[in-house]
Amino acid sequence: QVQLKESGGGSVQVGGSLRLSCAASGYSVNSACMTWNREAPGKEREGVAAIDSDGSTMYADSVKGRFTISKDDAKNTLYLQMNSLKSEDTANYYCAIELGGCGSGTDYYGQGTQVTVSS
Repeated sequence: QVQLKESGGGSVQVGGSLRLSCAASGYSVNSACMTWNREAPGKEREGVAAIDSDGSTMYADSVKGRFTISKDDAKNTLYLQMNSLKSEDTANYYCAIELGGCGSGTDYYGQGTQVTVSS
């Protein structure tokens, strides 16, 4: 069974940085498309970043140049480095896995980690 567990969320001031982690079990992060998504109060869940099994990455326009997605195959862990954080980045962040590759649809989500950015 695939399990995803996020960590690293918290409260930070505008302009600050956080690094989120997502520990995976039951499947290799190297063999699937891994994504970060977020859901803010009153808004739909949106995709933030993705990294495919070949290492190619994709970002939402709203985070390009500020967020970096990466993975550590040895630790079977996904990361999201978030820099220059803005108040609009405040949301619950979820990692997810698409077993059929990026664009095939999410198969599993983690439980999420809250990020709060304040001025």
